[in-house]
Amino acid sequence: MRGKIFHKIALLAISCVLVAGCSSGAGKKVENTKSTLKVVFYDESWFYQQYGDLFTMKNGENIEFQVVSTQGLYSNDEGKSYDEAFDDLIEKEKPDVLMLGSDNFERYINDGKLVELDPYIEKEKYNLEGIYPGLIDMLKEIGGSKLYGLTPSFYGNAVFYNKDLFDKYGVEAPHEGMSWQDILDLARRFPTDGDEKTRVYGYGDNYPLTIDNLISNIANSEGLMNVNTETMKVTVDTDSWKRVFQLAIDTDKAGVVFNPKGDEGFTGGSMEDYYQSQPFLMGRAAITVGYPYMLQNLKEAKERLKDYKSFELGIVSGPIDPADPTSTYNSNLNDIFAINSASPNKDAAWDFIKFVNGEDYARVKSRSGGDLMTRMGFKKEIEGQSLDPFYALKPKMNKRYRNMDKLPDNFMGEYNTILNRELELVKDNKKTLDEALKVIQSEAQTALDKGLKEKEANKGKEGAGTNDTDSGVVVTD
Repeated sequence: MRGKIFHKIALLAISCVLVAGCSSGAGKKVENTKSTLKVVFYDESWFYQQYGDLFTMKNGENIEFQVVSTQGLYSNDEGKSYDEAFDDLIEKEKPDVLMLGSDNFERYINDGKLVELDPYIEKEKYNLEGIYPGLIDMLKEIGGSKLYGLTPSFYGNAVFYNKDLFDKYGVEAPHEGMSWQDILDLARRFPTDGDEKTRVYGYGDNYPLTIDNLISNIANSEGLMNVNTETMKVTVDTDSWKRVFQLAIDTDKAGVVFNPKGDEGFTGGSMEDYYQSQPFLMGRAAITVGYPYMLQNLKEAKERLKDYKSFELGIVSGPIDPADPTSTYNSNLNDIFAINSASPNKDAAWDFIKFVNGEDYARVKSRSGGDLMTRMGFKKEIEGQSLDPFYALKPKMNKRYRNMDKLPDNFMGEYNTILNRELELVKDNKKTLDEALKVIQSEAQTALDKGLKEKEANKGKEGAGTNDTDSGVVVTD
């Protein structure tokens, strides 16, 4: 999502000795052996800052790390997709510990490339209690009832609201378990008069929210997907999608969402400029969906902006999946650590994984950074605000990026062109929504079919192009 900003000690006595040269059996160790543990991660210095230094200080220096960086995989010279380049890197480097996203985590499980963790957990009676409820269930669901990886942190959002504005305009406060319908219904109860630069908005994101982005946000929270990558069929002409489109169109027409005409949002400048571009931070939006880093932004805005007007903040859980109000698709896993089935150092790899997912690590890391720890109870608040709403809903795996490498390179751009053209026709009352959805379905399918034929024709050709795995297309299996 555009504009999204993602923000990336007490030392204890050594309690055990980690070793290398370990056998593949759970729990077996060779004493006093120093070895190298090869770990795949974004960047070497970031790995040590986040994990490596703490592990060494806690467990001694029997393990040396060799970090295999994934930098550069998006812009490889062979025209490979990220997944293809990543697979080649794993095959070449043969790391012991894999850092995976939710998409390739599932793929590596299905390909038999990961070690099941349950035998280690059972043998050592490793404590999984206190981990974000539902997270282990979700990971096991991906693994066919078996656990193949653990993650120490996650991204999750919640519903932030300005209590002062709700009181001023006599609107009842948001409740726990808000859906997008609930959120936007409240937003429509705020006034729409005034200048774009100074008026109050019912809903304001950290960037101008266009109607297509609003549609995407709602659909993602409800688990809706517009392409089935198994059948390669576009699937937007449905009752569920029609309801989402209608909600976004009605909200846009009501003029309650922050989306100034011709305004592309913050494109550069000082931090003060950035804060002033955010309507919720500046007290001009009643409600928004945000991540924990917004709490830090609020603190910094107060400190850095002259004459900043503070307001009372409230946070509740949401957005929910309306089909299952106890759950959310908006909890995204950060680093899923897993053991390469080809590793000769499986026990040492497990010792690393259990540490970074354990209580000691959570206790230390809870004192810094804006990530949500999967180990609950250590980081209870940020800037005086309880983090309970971020843990209140059961996480569900969002299949948004599944099998993206199967899609044609230019599909998302073509899809968005079709989508925005048809949305404008509906907004101008030149087409009904039903008519627009049929056109989007038909033309997007034509574009997809054409792109797939070209992709197949170019397969294996050097420099054929790369997939943009950050394009934001919503896909399904």
